[in-house]
Amino acid sequence: MSINTILSTAASGMMAAQAGIRTVSDNVANANTPGYVRKVINQTSLVSQGAGAGVNVGAVARVVDRYLQTASLAAGSTAGKSSILSELLDRAQGLFGDPSGSTNFFMNLGEVFSDFATLANDPTSSLSRSQALTSVQSFFDDSARIANSLQQLQQETDTRLKATVNRVNDLLAQITKLNVDVRAAKISGTDSAGSENIQSQLIDELTGLINVQVQTSADGATVLRTQDGFLLADDRSATLAFNQTGNAAGYLTITPGGSAQTFDALFTSGELVGMLQARNEEIPGALAQLSEFSAAAAREINRAHNDSTASPPPLSLTGRNTGLDLPAAVTGFTGITTLALMNGAGVIQNRVQINFNTSQISLNGGAGAAFTPATFLATLNGALGANGSASFANGALTVAATAGGIAISDDAAAPSNKGTQGFSHYFGLNDLVRSTSLPLDTGLVAAANHGFTAGQTATFRLTDPNGVRLRDINFTVPAGTTMANLVTALNAPVSGVSPYGQFVLDGNGRLNFNASVGQPVTLSVVEDLTSRGVGGPSMTALFGLGIGGKAEAAASYSLDTAIYQDPTRLATGRLNLAAVGVAAYAAGDGRGALAISASGELTTSFGRAGGLPAASMALSRYASEVAGSLGRRANAADTAMQSAQAVKVEADARRTSYEGVNTDEELIKLTTYQQAFNASARLIQASNDLYDALFGMVG
Repeated sequence: MSINTILSTAASGMMAAQAGIRTVSDNVANANTPGYVRKVINQTSLVSQGAGAGVNVGAVARVVDRYLQTASLAAGSTAGKSSILSELLDRAQGLFGDPSGSTNFFMNLGEVFSDFATLANDPTSSLSRSQALTSVQSFFDDSARIANSLQQLQQETDTRLKATVNRVNDLLAQITKLNVDVRAAKISGTDSAGSENIQSQLIDELTGLINVQVQTSADGATVLRTQDGFLLADDRSATLAFNQTGNAAGYLTITPGGSAQTFDALFTSGELVGMLQARNEEIPGALAQLSEFSAAAAREINRAHNDSTASPPPLSLTGRNTGLDLPAAVTGFTGITTLALMNGAGVIQNRVQINFNTSQISLNGGAGAAFTPATFLATLNGALGANGSASFANGALTVAATAGGIAISDDAAAPSNKGTQGFSHYFGLNDLVRSTSLPLDTGLVAAANHGFTAGQTATFRLTDPNGVRLRDINFTVPAGTTMANLVTALNAPVSGVSPYGQFVLDGNGRLNFNASVGQPVTLSVVEDLTSRGVGGPSMTALFGLGIGGKAEAAASYSLDTAIYQDPTRLATGRLNLAAVGVAAYAAGDGRGALAISASGELTTSFGRAGGLPAASMALSRYASEVAGSLGRRANAADTAMQSAQAVKVEADARRTSYEGVNTDEELIKLTTYQQAFNASARLIQASNDLYDALFGMVG
């Protein structure tokens, strides 16, 4: 081996040792820097003619374990989703109050029934009347407060979604720009670890927001893709967008870099998915349960109030907007009901009996006049004559006495009934609780005319729990005019909701969407251009479809204005259908108030709402079901968050243990490189001595 070869070998060893010392210095200096990944140098032996010729220092490399990195990023995405979902569900549940306390929303309804029980003992007490009315108003004020707060929470989530999407787009753009720096460094053989460390930190933040697949290309750049393969970042970055119309479920789309096409995004974890699930499913679910509970409370209180009468009775009774024309509203009734017209002393002056079984209306027990749904109003006015009047406008029925007062009572043996409501209750003629929303119990049956015009359109959206849009359905009202035709068209495989679920018309005339087994989908309304008759309600408004209708309904209840202003109009007694000329009520009768106090324990029907199935049970039992459902969801989200955080901590710890800097190990490396440097220096010195001796011999 020549002296030149020895010098070359020693010089390469010295440079390798210097590179190693620089690397160790960087590692030690950044031992506590968040996101820093330790570096190592790659060395290879140089061989010339079968003999060692020194060492070659390759590119500086970051110590990364792809398996540990993948596990850490996946844990971060799961923790991001569960954390934001737990936060939002906890806030939603908190709006209802502490379920273990005595002042939570569901317990307040018990106060209403308790106050009416007190009123039943002394129906003439002004103080007891005012207290009962205040309790009712307070309960429905709370319902409105919670509904409005849930809507605000949903709107806040929309704002956070948009801000998070913007942050995701910023991160993708930065990661793409750093790919340029990494590629350039790899090509030139310089240290790219700084750019890669920054890029790694950005990816860690990104995967907390959305789950992605992380790959490394042949030239060292980082490639990000969605779960289903869409390119998010490489030499170009994709753009995400949050799409939301009105109260319809929102969803994410991706526009790949340099592409004019936009595709629906598929993400399964990350904060964005958690917010989408809360915004599309959990918050609307809580709203639906609140709406169902409040509607049932109003319905049962009104049922008892419509079966009762005030003392003295009012001059007129005006119903609620049924959303239907009068023939459709009257069709389907059975049984018998009576309008009693009384003087100021409560003595019956005239009795108008409506017999739906025989389709006849009679006055004071005389011969009945036949009616059809189309002639019902005219026949009723004919029987009332000069004693009173009936009118129908904007979907609401009004009946009035010319003088004295009017009350309505069903026949004891054959009470009037449509679905599960009597005549007065169905039309809301003596409602204590009013609502600006349409009642969901339409009473329509399969053979009834749906009333919408063929060719009218509506757009429904089906989304999964992760916020992925499964399908937008452009529905067209069919030529068939019955509710059966409408339901069949809604359930069609291509133009309807099949196979994701089906619409069902129940015995109360409710139109409910039931998701198929194994298909946890949510239905929302993007647009509804239907109208029942001229200026009538849309299909969405009539049947309470989608998210918006539930929120509006829960916030729409209030005391009847006339009763609130004049508590003597509160129906605390029951009408005795005595003969003409006999008093029909007593001022001290508390049976009406007692009926309202007991209405919380009567079995009533509930539709599907926010994960709770359709059921028949008492209001008090349903209150427990709703409170339990909200609590279980919040608790499950909290448990999932704690588990996900624990997994993330463990995954991050293992990753950090492998990628992080161990100062003891670096000290050993530093000592090794120093010794190697010294050995190379001594070899150079020995070569120098040999040259000196050689030159001395020649000289």
